[in-house]
Amino acid sequence: MRLTPGPAREIDLDRVDLFDLDLYASGDPHPVWDAMRAKAPLHHQVLPDGREFWSVTRYDDVCRVLGDHREFTSERGTVVTHLGVDDVAAGKLMTSTDPPRHTQVRRAIGARLTARAVASWEDRIRQTIARFLQPALEGGTFDLAEQALLLPAMVTGPLLGIPERDWAELVQLTAMVTAPSDPHFQHGSEAATLAIAHHELVTYVTEWVKLRRATGDADGSLLDHLMNVRAGEAPLTDEEIALDGYSILLGANVTTPHTVSGTVHALIERPEQYAKAQADPSLVPNLVEEGLRWTSAACNFMRYAVSDIRLGGGMIPARGAVVAWIGSANRDESQFADPHQFDITRDNAKRQVAFGFGPHFCVGAPLARLTLRVFFEELLQRCGSIALDGEPRHLRSYFIAGMTHLPIVAKKRMTP
Repeated sequence: MRLTPGPAREIDLDRVDLFDLDLYASGDPHPVWDAMRAKAPLHHQVLPDGREFWSVTRYDDVCRVLGDHREFTSERGTVVTHLGVDDVAAGKLMTSTDPPRHTQVRRAIGARLTARAVASWEDRIRQTIARFLQPALEGGTFDLAEQALLLPAMVTGPLLGIPERDWAELVQLTAMVTAPSDPHFQHGSEAATLAIAHHELVTYVTEWVKLRRATGDADGSLLDHLMNVRAGEAPLTDEEIALDGYSILLGANVTTPHTVSGTVHALIERPEQYAKAQADPSLVPNLVEEGLRWTSAACNFMRYAVSDIRLGGGMIPARGAVVAWIGSANRDESQFADPHQFDITRDNAKRQVAFGFGPHFCVGAPLARLTLRVFFEELLQRCGSIALDGEPRHLRSYFIAGMTHLPIVAKKRMTP
């Protein structure tokens, strides 16, 4: 979807279809969200097949939906691709589980992903990113969006304990889960694509665990650690390990590539911002936060109302599906001045909710922030300028905001 909105236009909110894939693949949802925040902060939509959902678009309402599990549960499903079908993994998959069990599992996994824990990976990540950027500096066209899909696997593969030979396949499968209607990843129908990818990913982790148990090998990886996680007094079952391993693979691979591509595209469109960051490397951490706000790669999350809940001037009925639009919350003018301006000096960029909010705040956020910081440090140090060399192609997905193609030409930076 377009990250820089086009001209303001009249929006008929009675006719808005937030599940229209064209709105994201070739359209411009930001004027729609702007109108919803102003006129319909709680918006109800019924799909042609009878499924229905309520949308919240204001920053404070999004934080309330994501932050209060007593009002809005995760245990019927958390992603819009599952709307209308209760999640069979509820109570077992960490992302589809509410506290206190969610907290118990998350705490055990998160202990390996704190900012202090991942700091020891910085040198290795820097070497990986330098290797990743090298082909871009050789003078030809480099499709950043396509190549960046593999970047998280290059960074997290060793951390997770996944051999390099499997990275490309797992990246393809995780993309199929999050963008099952995009021609770049689709295999048959949307439902078939989802089913194939889910089955293959869960099977991969299941076989990985089975092999580890059979050989007794332990490499200290995150998946290895997952086999020893306990929720309360009991260890995770093999099914729970497989499901949480699947979730970790998704989280590791899905959003960072699109944050990279979308932020680089924003810098290409605004060369003065690129020059400002090159002149002052201390701005890079804030550049990362603004890039996260700007791209909002995880475009939305879903919850279900536990009871009748009044919100945004309306009423959500008990068991109603509620979609919290991250992409809108991060452009809420009540929180971010000139929200449709990309500004690496924005003083409150870190208030973005690209990693979610509340109990399900992304457990891998410290590693993602470290990876993005190192990426832009290396990019700014090595590339004197970057230009487009063709039209970007946007992902056909209402869940993940991203690109499948971003052809660029980079020039090496001349060192004094």
